[in-house]
Amino acid sequence: MTPMTASNLVSGWSGALWSGALGICAIVAVIRPAHADPRAVVELFTSQGCSSCPPADQIIGDLSKDPSIIALSMPIDYWDYLGWKDTLADSRFSARQRAYSRMRGDREVYTPQVVVNGSAHVIGSDRAGIENAIGNTTKNDSVMSVPVTMSLAGKQINVSVAASKEPAVSHGEVWICSIARSVPISISRGENRGQQVIYHNVVRNLLKVGDWTGRPESWTVPIENLTRDGVDAAVVYVQDGNREKPGPMLGAAYTSLH
Repeated sequence: MTPMTASNLVSGWSGALWSGALGICAIVAVIRPAHADPRAVVELFTSQGCSSCPPADQIIGDLSKDPSIIALSMPIDYWDYLGWKDTLADSRFSARQRAYSRMRGDREVYTPQVVVNGSAHVIGSDRAGIENAIGNTTKNDSVMSVPVTMSLAGKQINVSVAASKEPAVSHGEVWICSIARSVPISISRGENRGQQVIYHNVVRNLLKVGDWTGRPESWTVPIENLTRDGVDAAVVYVQDGNREKPGPMLGAAYTSLH
């Protein structure tokens, strides 16, 4: 779809929805560790109203099967006026995409757009470009250098972030995403009318867990803070910078909630 400049995007963040997710619950089940040390976090900014997006949505589905990649769909809302309101869209994702553009110093905001490891962007339907971006971003010693683990225990998720392996990496924000792994949508209007598209690893909520300072730290998140219809997984990531100025991804982990 034709790029939309950053100045055209919906601005602002919802403070209430970005509220913290800390809490303590009793451990009543066996802890199940998540896959550790993935090599990339791949974020797809997509829209049900974008005719160019379904091939990118399928690529995210393929990448989601690779345990070394955390692939996320973040549906944006700025194409809603074209005739079909995206039923999964969140204005926070539009703002996140704009923040990435601002940090890069360009006006490259479009769909389908993939951001790899918080730094490189590529057309979301360009599978080879995504793989190249993964390889290029991981040449930076700080990218995905911080071990992150996540375990499900009863009614809580335990999040642990290890000490930094790189002297230059000493801070970051820790966020948790509630994930719906597969969401089929029948689209009756707009550019994709008549199609059913399956969206993979759709972010349904995003909560800040805490601030990491380069030392080993742990948090607990009540599962009730994440669950809603269709949510069946969670992703935790540590990212340099902050939500207004997101930097490179420092580490991440994924776990099923069932």
